[in-house]
Formats: sequence, C-alpha cells, structure tokens
Amino acid sequence: MGRQLRIPNTIRVRPSEVNLEDLKDRLVEIRRVTKVTKGGRAFSFSALVVVGDGNGIVGFGHGKAKEVIAAISKAVEKAKKDLIRVPIINGTIPHEQYGKYGAARVLIKPAAPGAGVKAGGVMRAVLESAGYTDIIAKSLGSSNPHNIVKATFEALANLRDAYTVAYERGIPLEKVFNG
Repeated sequence: MGRQLRIPNTIRVRPSEVNLEDLKDRLVEIRRVTKVTKGGRAFSFSALVVVGDGNGIVGFGHGKAKEVIAAISKAVEKAKKDLIRVPIINGTIPHEQYGKYGAARVLIKPAAPGAGVKAGGVMRAVLESAGYTDIIAKSLGSSNPHNIVKATFEALANLRDAYTVAYERGIPLEKVFNG
C-alpha cells in the first residue's frame, strides 16, 4: 500500500471539461528498471510525465512498459485523467505555500512580475506546465523526482485565491481583505 496524495475534490478537473488537445506534455524522468528472474534480467522502462495547458490546468502520470515510447504514452494517458485546476494571479500564485510528500518538501512563493520561474528541474516542469510565469520555488529534503512532483502538486492543490476564500466562508469578497 502506497501513500495517497491529498488533493481536495473541489479542484479536480474531469477530462471532459478540458480540451485534451490543448494539453502539452513534458517528460520529467525516464528510467530503466530491472527485474531479476530465474532466466536472467528483465528490463523495462518507467516514465514520469507532467501535462498542462499553460492556463491553470495541470496533471502528472507515471507509466511503465517494455519500451520507452509505450511507457511515455501510458504516463501521458494517466496524466490526462488526473488533472487539477490551480489559481494563477498575474502569472504567480496568491500566497506562499509549503508541500510535503514522503521525504520531499517544497516551498513555493509568489514573485514580482518579470522575475521568471526560479525553480529546479522537476518543479520547473510542473510550474511551467501549469502556466506560472513569475514564481520562486525551492525543493527541500529528498531529490526523488516522483516525490518532488507529488509534493509540488500538494502545495499547488492547497492554494486558495480570494474568490475561493470568500465563497467558502460565505462572505463578500471585500470582507476577505477588510477583516
């Protein structure tokens, strides 16, 4: 039994709600894995892929197969079935957020316009696929790409913009800022 990623159902996106042709996929990691059997070693490939439309919709998938192309296509299909919607405000996030999955911890912060995406390789793929243009991100702890992607998704899933906060509290938008 593996750990489950805690993503609220309110931000999940059904594949029918999105034009799947608009989603662009980015290969995060490809790895050759080996299973030792009685007859010798059996090689296969494992692929981790992030998909996004660059406008607030992003997802990730993991696929395994005997060939690289098949592993990547399986990962892309899984990623398209597990999409989330994230808030983008002027190219950045609404507030600082921390995410954790396993030993991987990530910190994402809003950045000033023109700052660009300041993030490491795996996190950069996720944040650029989501459509962020100005953001600061730091990976802490484990460097395992699978866990970093999942920690980043947890951090993004816990972001809430002012409209969402007002709706959840049942108060007008002005009252969110004026206390």
